[in-house]
Amino acid sequence: MLNLKFFQNIFLQKLLNAPRLVKQFAVLILDVFFCIFSSWVSFYLRLGEYPNLSLNNNPSFLINSVISILIAIPIFIKNGFYLSIFRFSGLGAIGLLLKTLLLYGLICTLLFTFIGINGIPRTIGIIQPIILFILITSSRIFVSYFLNNIIFYISKFKEKDIVLIYGAGKAGRELASGLINSKNMHVIGYLDDDDKLHGHFLNGLKIFNPENILTIIKQFCVTKILLAIPSVTKTVRTNIILKLSKFNISVHTVPSLGDLLNGKIAISDIRELEIDDLLNRDIIEPDIELLKYNIYKKVVLVTGAGGSIGSELCRQIIKHKPSHLLLVEISESALYQINKEIERELFLDNSHNYEATKLVPLLASVCDEARINLIMQTWKPQTVYHAAAYKHVPLVEHNPAEAILNNVFGTKICAEVALRNDVKNFVLISTDKAVRPTNIMGATKRLSEMVLQALNKSELTANTSSQFNSNLNFRLPTTCFSMVRFGNVLGSSGSVVPLFREQIKNGGPITLTHPDIIRYFMTIPEAAQLVIQSSALGTGGDVFVLDMGKPVKIYNLACRIVELSGLRVKNSENQDGDIEIKIIGLRPGEKLYEELLIGNNPMPTKHNRIYTSNEKFMTWDHLEKHLNNLKLAVIKNDIPCIINILQLLVDGYVPNQGIVDWVHLEMFPINSINN
Repeated sequence: MLNLKFFQNIFLQKLLNAPRLVKQFAVLILDVFFCIFSSWVSFYLRLGEYPNLSLNNNPSFLINSVISILIAIPIFIKNGFYLSIFRFSGLGAIGLLLKTLLLYGLICTLLFTFIGINGIPRTIGIIQPIILFILITSSRIFVSYFLNNIIFYISKFKEKDIVLIYGAGKAGRELASGLINSKNMHVIGYLDDDDKLHGHFLNGLKIFNPENILTIIKQFCVTKILLAIPSVTKTVRTNIILKLSKFNISVHTVPSLGDLLNGKIAISDIRELEIDDLLNRDIIEPDIELLKYNIYKKVVLVTGAGGSIGSELCRQIIKHKPSHLLLVEISESALYQINKEIERELFLDNSHNYEATKLVPLLASVCDEARINLIMQTWKPQTVYHAAAYKHVPLVEHNPAEAILNNVFGTKICAEVALRNDVKNFVLISTDKAVRPTNIMGATKRLSEMVLQALNKSELTANTSSQFNSNLNFRLPTTCFSMVRFGNVLGSSGSVVPLFREQIKNGGPITLTHPDIIRYFMTIPEAAQLVIQSSALGTGGDVFVLDMGKPVKIYNLACRIVELSGLRVKNSENQDGDIEIKIIGLRPGEKLYEELLIGNNPMPTKHNRIYTSNEKFMTWDHLEKHLNNLKLAVIKNDIPCIINILQLLVDGYVPNQGIVDWVHLEMFPINSINN
């Protein structure tokens, strides 16, 4: 420990942190010494005896040394010898040394060998440059290695992360280069599955066999592994992650090589693994024609533009060059954030004319019919993506009236206004919780679907149109209504992954509602792309269902996140573990598993991950009467009546607990308990 402190005090503070000019002067003095020493050795090799350093006895040696210095130092300065940093020297620095010393050698050969200087053997012009090259090159390599090893030992003493990079390809090399001057991490080598590379060195870093990873971790006190394998398939990547999870070491992933080279993502964006890194699900390249169909050179409106799905829809939409993108959002801060982000994307995208797309941020509530109507009248959008909704199951369960106003009647208002303003395509973002719901949120989303299904019927549209005609004299609308139903998206507000990470960061425990709970998962970008492609397939009244892959058991997910954070799960079998998983019971309205279909008749579409479902719904005349009654119950906050109407309208809705509305509980505590 004392030796490490000595290294820290002497080398880190005095050598590494010395002023740049001091370091440059020290290197220059060293090179002057090498010029003299190489001349001395050259004379010895040529004459077979050590030259006398006396000016009177052997002036030739001293003359050679002075000339060598006068030639070498100006050339070295001119070629930037003293601008490079020793400990970051690589192949580029060696190449510069070679070219510079080759020039020096040519001058010396010309001067001493071909022209000649009295008293200096002609062969000195060849021998001395070779020796000088060996001395200077060796010194650079030695000092680089020496300083880096000092920093390595200091970093261990200071408990910095000792890092292995998984992948010795272009991305791995680029990452290692970027981490050379990192204050938080020190790279000690690579892991790679290619047998031919094992034992070799890449820019001074050894390439190890992943089969020996446990030995390597113990030997070098490795604390973190960075995955730099952007080109491998999802299956290979998942298998590597599963293998690493056995060693209780922190595993992180890095941006793709293209993003690193283009400057879009910094090394600081090295991130923790997300659940999508663990899903054995290859992302299918989207159909560009489907993506552009309802967007390119069109006016597009997104409600809930600042939410998880709404904001990603905006990011995907802007790539396909709409003429206008209308961002409708009730939250001022959320609208500000997404507007600034999209503005920045437009500005940085060289392939996109900055002024070709007009970005319009609009504060509005979907429940404000006059405001929504004014917006659609002004810009006449051709495509509307309706993502605005209250979606947190427990919060909605405790505030059902507001959820119904926003989710059901907000959808109804936007859809009817779209009809009046001849919106060509109206797409509702729905959820798997709409299928046989056990909670208010799922029931409101299924009822929203039913509103669009009913509005889509031609006779209904005609009746609605005639009602509008009596006041506004509009022609028959032609809006195509469709809805897209999918499960949980990764990284959305309220997602389990950020919650688990925060709990792990705080030392645990991880709170889980039930050990057997399972969920479907999809990344936000994939979900948004599939929503946009689904809208291009709509013919009217379509319920699109996305292929969510295999469901994930949340308990297993929690264990995996703990392991890949470099920790161990604490349970009855492992009392010495780090993080406990605590079961707290199902929340109000929560289900053990979710479904995507009410029936069992999904039909394929042009896209192999998008299906359609034909499901029963009410005609508008029948549905509208119930909606009017529901509106009255909501205004009165009559929760028992609200639940009764929802059960009547939504097929399969069965609440899994009594009334938990906060206002109702405060007003009728005894009745609520009985219910």
